[in-house]
Amino acid sequence: MKFKHFSIEEREKIQEMLWQKASVRDIAKAINRNPGSVSREINRNLPLLHRRYTPRLAHERALVKRKCRGRTERLKNEKIRSYIISHLKQRWSPEQISGRMKKEGVGSVSHEAIYQFIYANIAHGYPRRGFEDLRVYLRRKRKLRQPHGVRKHRWLKPKGVSIELRPMVVNERKRVGDWESDTVESCSHKKGINTLVERKTGYLCMTKLESRLAKATSKAVQERLENMPRHTVTFDNGKENSDWNYVEKELKVQTFFAHPYCSGERGTNENTNGLIRQYFPKKTDFTKIPDDLIKQVEYDLNIRPRKRLNWSTPLEALSVAIQC
Repeated sequence: MKFKHFSIEEREKIQEMLWQKASVRDIAKAINRNPGSVSREINRNLPLLHRRYTPRLAHERALVKRKCRGRTERLKNEKIRSYIISHLKQRWSPEQISGRMKKEGVGSVSHEAIYQFIYANIAHGYPRRGFEDLRVYLRRKRKLRQPHGVRKHRWLKPKGVSIELRPMVVNERKRVGDWESDTVESCSHKKGINTLVERKTGYLCMTKLESRLAKATSKAVQERLENMPRHTVTFDNGKENSDWNYVEKELKVQTFFAHPYCSGERGTNENTNGLIRQYFPKKTDFTKIPDDLIKQVEYDLNIRPRKRLNWSTPLEALSVAIQC
């Protein structure tokens, strides 16, 4: 049956029968309506203070809501809309944009509103005609918004010292110098890039590897951390990290290994690798990527604001820590 809005006459009849203390079912029967519809109409129009149903006010409220129905335009302020679009194209996440806007005094827009703005003009997985598809600037580029899944893990013995023996101070993120290392793979098993992320500041070091051998990885780690604050380095269990003894000897640091298939134990690094994939999707051939572009991406990610840094950037946070 086609839905029909309440008329002003029906609302006045509801008021009259409420005065007579009639039940909801009696009211519904009198105006030929579903009792559930009548109950919702009464409850949504009962003021908290007076608890009195007023048909004229209820009707005016309904007309206003009907006028706004189906509104697809989001973020009407052109300044805010331009700010959001330009920073999305810089690969900033909606949460980063929202936090930085407040810090810079541009405006106050929640990250949820930004997501709604991005997906407002998407129908059946495709952008409406005449609208730009902003999903391509999101990290995951999903056609539709969906909850995260849960991955199961297997437990194997790590190659070196287990992460279970890592000092608790590393987990607290109170000092600068605790790093996580990983490899972003290239296509066709070619040599990729090594990534190092500092746990407290989120500062990133990206280095194109000379080969897929363990010596190439240990050399990259040694060269990038040689002039950096350093206490520990946490690796995964890939064979490229089997030369961890060299890293300990040259850098005078402690090295630890996460449990296999437990990327969450190196969450900072894994999250950053996801950011890198925005620039270099899977199946990228890093042998064809120039060093200057690697450095530019590293810089771009180090000047992105982070929520846990109160919307400061990793570069700003590391600079302050070094000066102190």
